[in-house]
Amino acid sequence: MTKTPQTLFRIGQIVPSSNTTMETEIPAMLRAREQILPERFTFHSSRMRMHRVVKEELAAMNLQGLRCAAELADARVDVMSTACLVAIMAMGPGYHRQVEEDLRRVARENHCDAAIMTSAGALVAGLKTLGARKISLMAPYMKPLTQAVVEYIEHEGIEVIDALSFEIPDNLEVGRRDPMQLLDDVKRLNTANADAVVLSACVQMPSLPAVQLAQDRLGLPVTSTAVSTVRQMLDHLGLAPVVPDAGALLAAGREAVSARVA
Repeated sequence: MTKTPQTLFRIGQIVPSSNTTMETEIPAMLRAREQILPERFTFHSSRMRMHRVVKEELAAMNLQGLRCAAELADARVDVMSTACLVAIMAMGPGYHRQVEEDLRRVARENHCDAAIMTSAGALVAGLKTLGARKISLMAPYMKPLTQAVVEYIEHEGIEVIDALSFEIPDNLEVGRRDPMQLLDDVKRLNTANADAVVLSACVQMPSLPAVQLAQDRLGLPVTSTAVSTVRQMLDHLGLAPVVPDAGALLAAGREAVSARVA
């Protein structure tokens, strides 16, 4: 008997309780993909308590991740991802690998074979897919947390030539920020000699409506952590990494863009 290809995929996210963006931008990208490709997606989340983006709250939130993984395992999701970059990067270089190992163990213990990933690891992987060796980025964090993100990325072999910090500690306020404001913000960012720009290194800071516009204006690859998360989700699911108007990482002509920065 011929096996019917899977066309419906369950997307699982472990989300900070005050995050209002990843359950907006991830579905928006995959719904846009549904307009041009046959696969369909449903979306499922489990939440960890967090209000202020400070190291103490981030560390406490991380302790809730395994409970969330068990809950999402019950839904038999096809891919499971954390939806907070800084909570992982603030814990020290390479920490996303430990988190992924822990989540995978819990998923398997609960009879779920989901692909396991983190938004932090997805950003690093996405930049490497672009062939970017030097980047510039923007983030809403207080400067010490942005510096932790910079050091984390540089530990992965990617130089950060400039980083802007908007210094917004309240996570709900971050989520209320107008994404189109990033088109003005990026004018203050040093992008000379950058191979790519991370328009939002934070999954809570909305950026999707501005990603393609910023890329068109700058003339170099532009991405975000949310875009990178979708790219790695599609890679894990074995699906074409194509989403309209979401920047180089999800472009149909991504090979040509990669060649420009190689």
